[in-house]
Amino acid sequence: MNLKPRRHEEPEINIVSLIDVVLLLVVFFMLSSKFTDEGRLHVELPRASAVPAAVRQSEPLVVSVTEAGTYLVNGRELINSSPDTLRAALLQQAGADRGMSVTIRADGRATQQSVVTAMDVLGQLGFVRLNIATIRDERAGAP
Repeated sequence: MNLKPRRHEEPEINIVSLIDVVLLLVVFFMLSSKFTDEGRLHVELPRASAVPAAVRQSEPLVVSVTEAGTYLVNGRELINSSPDTLRAALLQQAGADRGMSVTIRADGRATQQSVVTAMDVLGQLGFVRLNIATIRDERAGAP
């Protein structure tokens, strides 16, 4: 019979893999977080009494598409519904300003092709600020 006391080994936890995982998480959060702009220089602009008046922005351009597929540019009906006529009317109204906002007001029963044609002509001319006008559907209920 063995009467010697048994040696109990102290349990130990291997934390090397835990350190690896925590380090990877720290690196991930450091790379994916958005850094604040605290390091920017604050520049105070000089003051002047004769500041030029701000240039008044022109009226936004409104392209309306009727149920029949005809176009109106700022309320003026075009002589036909061809893309070339629409392009000429837009160039006349907008001039060289391609940064202006353009609103497309299409009738709910207008064909999709006529709306896409208007959007295509606007895109070819270089307009990037397009809005599509809608009205609130009262049947759908409040959000």
